[in-house]
Amino acid sequence: MRALVQTAFGGPEAVAVQRVPEPEPGPHDVVVRVAACALNRLDLLQRRGPGMLPGFSLPHIAGMDIAGHVVATGASVTSRAVGDRVVIDPTVGCGSCAHCLAGERGHCAALRVIGGNAPGGYAEFVAVPAGLAHPVPDHVGLVEAAALPTPWSTAWQATYRVGEVGPDDCVVVQAAASSVSIAAIQLAKRAGARVVAVASTDEKLAAAAGLGADLLLRGDAPISGPVRDFTGGRGADVVLDHVGAATWQRSLDCLRIGGRLVMFGNTTGDEVSLSLANVYHRGLRLLGSGAYTADDFSLMLDTYFSGGLRTLVAAECGFEDLHPTFGRGDSRSLVGRVLVRP
Repeated sequence: MRALVQTAFGGPEAVAVQRVPEPEPGPHDVVVRVAACALNRLDLLQRRGPGMLPGFSLPHIAGMDIAGHVVATGASVTSRAVGDRVVIDPTVGCGSCAHCLAGERGHCAALRVIGGNAPGGYAEFVAVPAGLAHPVPDHVGLVEAAALPTPWSTAWQATYRVGEVGPDDCVVVQAAASSVSIAAIQLAKRAGARVVAVASTDEKLAAAAGLGADLLLRGDAPISGPVRDFTGGRGADVVLDHVGAATWQRSLDCLRIGGRLVMFGNTTGDEVSLSLANVYHRGLRLLGSGAYTADDFSLMLDTYFSGGLRTLVAAECGFEDLHPTFGRGDSRSLVGRVLVRP
């Protein structure tokens, strides 16, 4: 089969189309013919190097967010059949540790991630455990489904399970046109919240407005004042922030007394400083939202497939468009996901 194989660290030239053996299913696996695989930020970071996930090695086939058709099943598989349309949860645990038994595969010490430290979806076929292949209903296209797994599950956990966003909450979403924020805006609105979208360009804010955001703020200007004006002087109930150091203080400043800052990323830096007195006197809750659970993934899919939510796709590219695809993925000017189709 053809696959996009990374053989070195660097720019797009570190990845090339190669012929590799087709995967064979283990007893509990299915083999999926890939219809589409979405470009993920981890793909770009690990292409540049070094590998970020334990167990990453070269050569490597990236691609975490996958949808396609089942073409083969292992001898013990009864839950899926050849021809099924599926979308893949990319997290694979050992299945027997306390975290896995609790549905928290992302915290398993032996974690494998399809496309992260195990062969992924930038290939014509991929083998995955059958339990991670979730049915896609006929009314949802496979390209659309491939845009869901990582950002929507991450947003689900941050918005609902950790952030506990509910009716009439005011929620500030940083980097509002990123894939995870596109999901978070819609999930917060679905919960009945009012959403303040913060982004770096007018184009990105326009996209957030189209998703239902109630207040649009440029991130290159102060935001705490407008947020307090919007909330009658109270401040935001929740801030969802996966940007990190660059937005840390502004996110804290937006919060009401007793507000919740949900942190789930560090793309602009990992180290921050804070006033302990500012946090405890104001009763702020600083909440980390890490690996989503198996339940998060299933509930996210059920909610999305029920209708009323949408993904944004910036581009669809084939293997022959390899370098332009990765070049566009490196740019933070994109609004929506890049989908690679074998």
